[in-house]
Amino acid sequence: MFRLIEYALSLSQHVGFAIPRRDVVIELRNRLANSFSKNKVIALYGGNTKEKEGDIIVLTTHQLYRYEHYFDLLILDEIDAFPYRDNEVLHALFLRSMKGNYCLMSATPSDKVIEEFKKENHEMLTLFHRYHHHPLPVPQIKIRYFIFKELFVIKKLKEYEKENKPVLVFCATIRECESLYEIVKLFIKRGNYVHSKRKERAILIEDFRNNKYSYLITTSVLERGVTLKNLQVIIFNSDNELYNSAALIQIAGRVGRVKDFPSGDIYYVSKKRTKEMDKSIRTIEDYNKDL
Repeated sequence: MFRLIEYALSLSQHVGFAIPRRDVVIELRNRLANSFSKNKVIALYGGNTKEKEGDIIVLTTHQLYRYEHYFDLLILDEIDAFPYRDNEVLHALFLRSMKGNYCLMSATPSDKVIEEFKKENHEMLTLFHRYHHHPLPVPQIKIRYFIFKELFVIKKLKEYEKENKPVLVFCATIRECESLYEIVKLFIKRGNYVHSKRKERAILIEDFRNNKYSYLITTSVLERGVTLKNLQVIIFNSDNELYNSAALIQIAGRVGRVKDFPSGDIYYVSKKRTKEMDKSIRTIEDYNKDL
């Protein structure tokens, strides 16, 4: 994508990078601004819409309504993510905002998306490895019952804190996220929690990035687009029906994204082993075979 963006900018074209979720827009804007330091890179999302002109405009898919036949190059990442997935209105806004070329991206495209893409005779590029060419970290399953699930999380968080390794603990629901934090904070003080209803979550995420916290307990708001050095991941109650294999692969993909820290731990903690958990592990192992 960076090569493609660089080429479009060399032609003085309007470049857009659309993503369904606000948190990822903020993350990606910072990364692009760092990489394209000579260009003006802006972020556009609900609550942050004053500035609308830039060399690279990173925005949520909802904000595409502001641009009619505007982008010479429009990149849409996470095409399978809520709320863009199966949303006809957002899809229409995407098409309306373009006047040139577009590129669609996903780590976990559905069979339906792939079939539709092939029908339109578009070129499809598949990459099973990261830029640093290290294998994808493979999740480990830990079967625990009752309070022993929470005890496993606490034990690992203490170990990681001593090793100065940041950790994201994923929960399927807001209620579970908050209740797990209430238990964990009794034993490990330097942590916090985030979910879609926490208004200050952007500040908390930035504090986590700056090592104020050793762990964050989170819902799916951090399942995509987040890149942190030396990150470890625990998925609590990974047997929850909300965790299909695609979601598990996305979460596992938070680990090993940085060249200096290409590996790390991913734990599925649950009372039973599910087909989706096994499928996600098989898929990641298959990806690694293609390195």
